[in-house]
Amino acid sequence: MEFEKDPREAEASAENEADVPARPPEGESPPETQAEPPDISAQGLGPYREDGNYDYEAGAPAAEAAPPVPAESGGGAPPAPPQRPKTPEEEEEEQMLRMSFLEHLEELRARIIKALAGIGVAFLFSLIFANQLWLIISEPAADALRQIGIPDPRLAQIKPMEVFSIVWVKLPMLTAIFLASPWVLYQAWAFIAPGLYRRERRWAGPFIICSAGLFILGGLFAYFVAFRFGLVFLLGIGRDIRIQPIVSVTEYFDLFVNVILGVGLVFELPVLIFFLTLLRIVSPRFLLRNSRYAILIIVIIAALITPTPDVFNLMLFSVPMVLLYFVGVFASYLLVLHREGRRFPWRKVAYAAGLLLLAGGGAVLLAVTRYGYRIVPRWPFLSR
Repeated sequence: MEFEKDPREAEASAENEADVPARPPEGESPPETQAEPPDISAQGLGPYREDGNYDYEAGAPAAEAAPPVPAESGGGAPPAPPQRPKTPEEEEEEQMLRMSFLEHLEELRARIIKALAGIGVAFLFSLIFANQLWLIISEPAADALRQIGIPDPRLAQIKPMEVFSIVWVKLPMLTAIFLASPWVLYQAWAFIAPGLYRRERRWAGPFIICSAGLFILGGLFAYFVAFRFGLVFLLGIGRDIRIQPIVSVTEYFDLFVNVILGVGLVFELPVLIFFLTLLRIVSPRFLLRNSRYAILIIVIIAALITPTPDVFNLMLFSVPMVLLYFVGVFASYLLVLHREGRRFPWRKVAYAAGLLLLAGGGAVLLAVTRYGYRIVPRWPFLSR
């Protein structure tokens, strides 16, 4: 039985037989065919001479640059992700002044020189009024001596040079420190301000005014209240046992400086508490919870500053310090309210303070008009 051959298979077999070269007869070798050299110059491999050898002097031609792939086709680097917008704090931090360690030292040196220059100018100004300043400084001693029965109160000069060193050197320097304290505080703030944010630099004015004001207020409190009562007590101890007080100029001035500067520095307590709260080191709740320890420390500091060991002068120094501590706690509380976006009820507090002032004024008026008291320019400001 014969099968018909598929015409497509027949065509494929014919093509394969045409591609296969014919086998030579037996005993004969196949003829040698010479292959033509490839046209390598057309392959872009470089210039060639006519004899087919490569010309090395001409060099190879530069490869053509591939055309850039458009971004729409998906080739090339992926697009950069969109940047997050910077916050105002980050932009301000980038614009802050950057200084090296040596530049910080140079800035510190310049600020110290400016502060000393301000103190020097205040010192020269104080020299003009040196005698008048000494009369003011020695007034508490003169008043205390008059109160214990000495009609002509004078301080004693023990050494030849002590009047010159006290009246013309140390006293103008002390006055210059008080007068130049706002300038010195400003230089200190200007040194640290470049490292602060703009919202933190807004505290410059209140910082300088409050610090200088409290320092001067502490000096005035010591001069008009604390130092005078302490001197009356100290100089009057031996009045009934035949002891004549003779006060040296040097001893008096040293005691005066210790008390005035000590009380002036202690009056900076509210500012210290406020900045500790600003730096988030303490909180109003922490200050109130540990107030008993703070009062103990204040009493110890007052005992060191007080020129006398008696309880009266100790309380005279410690009570204002305790009040200043709670003033600092109140300032800390106001700062926390500001951070949390809340407001303090100033109107209610003003009403309460007004009522207290009216009650105090009514009591003074009643004491003067009905009980025969009169107002005097010293504590307790009322006398018969």
